Amino acid sequence: MKVDPELNAPRPVFDGDELLALRPDIAGLARLEVRNLFNMPSEYMGPEQWVLLQRAVNAELAREEVAGVIVSHGTDTMEESAWFLDLTLDSPKPVVLVGAQRNASEADFDGPRNLFNAVRICLSNEAREKGVVICLNDQINAAREASKTSTSEVATFKSGDFGFLGQVDPDAVRFYRSPARRQFLPLGEDTLPRVDIVPSYAGADGILIRAAVEAGARGVVMSALGCGNVPRAQYDAIRDVVACGVVVVIASRVPNGRVFPLYGYEGGGRSLADAGAVYADNLSPQHSRVLLMLGIHRGMDAKAIARLFAH
Repeated sequence: MKVDPELNAPRPVFDGDELLALRPDIAGLARLEVRNLFNMPSEYMGPEQWVLLQRAVNAELAREEVAGVIVSHGTDTMEESAWFLDLTLDSPKPVVLVGAQRNASEADFDGPRNLFNAVRICLSNEAREKGVVICLNDQINAAREASKTSTSEVATFKSGDFGFLGQVDPDAVRFYRSPARRQFLPLGEDTLPRVDIVPSYAGADGILIRAAVEAGARGVVMSALGCGNVPRAQYDAIRDVVACGVVVVIASRVPNGRVFPLYGYEGGGRSLADAGAVYADNLSPQHSRVLLMLGIHRGMDAKAIARLFAH
């Protein structure tokens, strides 16, 4: 991003070669080849772009001389693209998503440093078999766990209760743990199904759940309350759409902790599980949407999808 003088506001302007030109010292580390797929705000990314990105990254990873792949991406939806790639790529080589929280018109633009660090990660033997990672502010996050936690701070990506995978220091790239719950879901040829996220809140009813299904959603992710509970009116809607074959996944709007079927009242977790809803473990609503989308894409029923989330 850079400030457009006509708009007096930042917008995407850099292509890959221009980004590389900001850190000429990268040439002393590795030879980089640029592929310009999109130049758009990350808010414009969606399933169609994810598939094109996955195919492009997969093709590069298949080349013997390629050590790793770096994806420059806006931070607002970076975690969804990263998780989609992590689920659909099957390679030991590192894939690193990077972006910036400050635009290139600011004196302390963080993009060049993040790009330089991504190159160093790709060259690190420790980065192999770690899957797709996000690296900003020297911190390495696993795709499954990474979430944007601040609207503007450079240290925006966090990994919840379990912490970063590692750190990029001036003298070395160091990993201190490996992601333990990775899985692979190969992409088919069919279009990815529509899956919507519906929030829970005090006084919420079932209108948005029913509207999502009427609009063509084959799955619904609930951004539920606490450890996986919803108001009574939402429970009624969930029970009805599950009975019609729609897969409903219960995640939580709470940033940390697992969801699990605990309470027995209507709308409590036990009643939702009894109605056929699937529990998302500790995945965020946005991560859950990606996994549910791929499960449906692979032709899985609710029981098979439940096993995906329990993996």
